Amino acid sequence: MSSRLPVLFVTSKLPALAQQRLEALADVEVRQHTSAHAISRTQLLEAVSDADGLVCILSDKIDAEVIQAAGSRLQVISTVSVGYDHVDVNALRRRGGISLGYTPDVLTDATADTTVLLALMAARRVKKALQTVANGEGGGFSLSTGLGSQFTGKTLGIVGLGRIGCATAARLLPFGITRIVYSGSQPRDDRAQPLNAHYVSFEELLKQSDLVCICCPLNERTAGIFNRQAFAAMKSTAILVNTARGAIINQDDLLEALDKGLIAHAALDVTVPEPLPGDHPLARHPNCTILPHIGSATEETRNAMSNLAIDNALAGIKGQELSAKVDL
Repeated sequence: MSSRLPVLFVTSKLPALAQQRLEALADVEVRQHTSAHAISRTQLLEAVSDADGLVCILSDKIDAEVIQAAGSRLQVISTVSVGYDHVDVNALRRRGGISLGYTPDVLTDATADTTVLLALMAARRVKKALQTVANGEGGGFSLSTGLGSQFTGKTLGIVGLGRIGCATAARLLPFGITRIVYSGSQPRDDRAQPLNAHYVSFEELLKQSDLVCICCPLNERTAGIFNRQAFAAMKSTAILVNTARGAIINQDDLLEALDKGLIAHAALDVTVPEPLPGDHPLARHPNCTILPHIGSATEETRNAMSNLAIDNALAGIKGQELSAKVDL
């Protein structure tokens, strides 16, 4: 009797090149949810019951129930994301014996590009401009309408000077930014010095910055940190960009801040929930630009992320060291 191949379950279809690699794997049995619709909770719980490895995405909630449903064979969970707030790491610690892989580094450039894109869209009021064209409105060239702002001589605030925060700051400097401040759990002199960035408190960053970019992970310290109090401390002309995680912002408080003119514009690639309903007040707000979480959505990046996730999963199944492992 032939021995059973290890089972690798993948919760969604991968980009073309990574998908081809996945389908060609010969040393594992690949099972995959390939529907355009997200995997249901019931399907996920059933699929993990006899899997040796699991490749998931950030919209999959990997909590204690999923980990409990996983059979004793499960050795690795590999998420196709740099963030892993959708995985209950405490439940993994309690269970023991399951490695957690993630995909850092490979999405830095794409996410930083998107952060700059959103900043420019907000500053130049692109949402209104596109609506004007789509609706056939406007009276042609005007010296006094549709005016935005530019970054020349402005202060940039980076919340979380990690890889993405650094890449975002480096991209924005050529637009005329003259001062960079950053906040975080501790100073990062090694990263700050090449950018001439100054470490300040979160409260001071809010007061000084003309453009605030959220580049930090979602955790207990950062959840809801952008709330009514934070918006009240910001400049009324400030732009807020979020390409990190939606729950870092209290969206009810953001809506109130936009309605009251406490800040000029919010530009979001991430929301709660995702996707945000089209009739949500933020989606309809003239001073809020929203993209459908496309921060890492390039062919190059999504394939690199998926391939790293496959590498992590295969290593975990074979009992080898993961290429990118979360320390539990």
